[in-house]
Amino acid sequence: MKWWQKTIAYELYPKSFLDTEGQGTGTIRGITQKLDYLESLGIGAVWLTPVCRSPMVDNGYDIADYTDIDPSYGTMEDMKELIAKAKEKNIRIVMDLVFNHTSDQNPWFLESKMSKNNPKSSWYIWRDAKEDGSAPTNWRSIFGGSAWTWCEERQQYYLHTFASQQPDLNWADEDVRKALYQAANFWVDLGAGGFRIDAITYIRKPDEFKDGVPDADDGMISVHDMTANTPGILEYLYEFKREVSEGHDIFTVAEANGVSADELKYWVGEHGAFDMLFEFSHVNLEFKGVETWCRPDPWTISDLKRALRNSQNATKANGWYPAFFENHDKPRCIDHYFPECSDPSSAAKAMGTLLMTLRGTPFLYQGQELGYRNVAWPSIDCYNDISSIGQYQFALSEGLTEEEAMKCVHTFSRDSARTPMQWDDTENAGFSSGTPWLPIHDDYKEVNVEKESRDPDSVLSWYRTLAEIRQEHSALISGDWTEFMKDDPDIIAYKRKNDEEELYILINLSEKQRTFSTESVTAEHVILNNKDTYEKGSLSPLQCVILAEKL
Repeated sequence: MKWWQKTIAYELYPKSFLDTEGQGTGTIRGITQKLDYLESLGIGAVWLTPVCRSPMVDNGYDIADYTDIDPSYGTMEDMKELIAKAKEKNIRIVMDLVFNHTSDQNPWFLESKMSKNNPKSSWYIWRDAKEDGSAPTNWRSIFGGSAWTWCEERQQYYLHTFASQQPDLNWADEDVRKALYQAANFWVDLGAGGFRIDAITYIRKPDEFKDGVPDADDGMISVHDMTANTPGILEYLYEFKREVSEGHDIFTVAEANGVSADELKYWVGEHGAFDMLFEFSHVNLEFKGVETWCRPDPWTISDLKRALRNSQNATKANGWYPAFFENHDKPRCIDHYFPECSDPSSAAKAMGTLLMTLRGTPFLYQGQELGYRNVAWPSIDCYNDISSIGQYQFALSEGLTEEEAMKCVHTFSRDSARTPMQWDDTENAGFSSGTPWLPIHDDYKEVNVEKESRDPDSVLSWYRTLAEIRQEHSALISGDWTEFMKDDPDIIAYKRKNDEEELYILINLSEKQRTFSTESVTAEHVILNNKDTYEKGSLSPLQCVILAEKL
């Protein structure tokens, strides 16, 4: 097995991790300062969301220079030090490649927009207006509003899947691809341990740009429906593999929203483009199609079980699964998967157990190990996230009241995943001596690293125990995954088995006491239990247990 299959990965949001300068935003030196903390969680790979030079319209996902560090985070020397110090602790630093688009302040775009015949004129997606002067198509961007913006210099529109300040690159241009591969290899040469590749399903555009059937009252259709996973995309991705990842001891994991479980064999594995792929069926349960916050669909625990089952089975023979339940774009899992009345500690431990015992590499998100909750700020003016603002405006355009629109934001805002790390109960939770760029969550007096480190029953202590158990029990790393109790509406149950041992994982995700037949559960030795007792054939609300045939 490869090193990245045996470790735990940690997604770190640098802007909110630790500020060493009193500027209100996190720094690279802050990450270096907390490597001991990451080591205590059993982390072997740290994925940094973008730290490259950026105007920060979308918190770094609008890159102006792929091979430079944004001054707000520090210097390239700081980055080299982080990579070196992390390596001493057997931790690899994983970079975020934002290759679907750049910032509109990137020199490439500044040159491209100046004329129709300059050397980079075809590096972006340019189209003429319709006869009436309107946008080339009726596509809506992911962040709301038209996916096209008019450029006075070129007298043309440019395409942006996300914000208008994030113009899409034209991957059909060979020079664009070469420039991107060169940027990736810059980080490989610097010692990066791998890459997470952002929004990769959008890089291949259709041969013909045409209007789609509107999906809302604004007369538009989501750009996702018109461009995601366009046939031929894998040709680009296999080229990326040949030019960047092959021959290096790194891993690649792609963000591929919209790739179904039955398609994974083309994307991951020995013959796939990537080592792993984030697919979102289990975290987008309330969005059967486009992620429209004001129109969520109902879902059940059975739907979650089915999504996990499909992904586990799809990567069983070919590929490797990156398990996750939180990231920088999603709400906190306690609020996402459980009703408001749930005990947050039990809920966090149940989801942590699920995360750390599925077959694959667990990706723990910053703050998840402390049991972070969503924020519910009173006004949209309190939010920084460009997507939250766009979704709020779209909800109003769909006829929702301001109160109803804010409820959608409270439920799904990306800012909930971005509030500063809570290190202790001092001012600003020990994150910064300045004014934090986002407010500290109001629960920081109780939910913080210092306090939870002293409490053996805390969520943080639970995660540390889970990390130790993963290392002690090889079945959790190399073992097969076999589900049982498939039809139970509330309990997720599966076995992890290799030649050395067989473990049973039982997780009751409901608020009800649940009984089950013991015929399929022969193990009786309790390795881990988030409740005081375990009664054979019964699980308390939100109870999770790991059982072994023998100790």
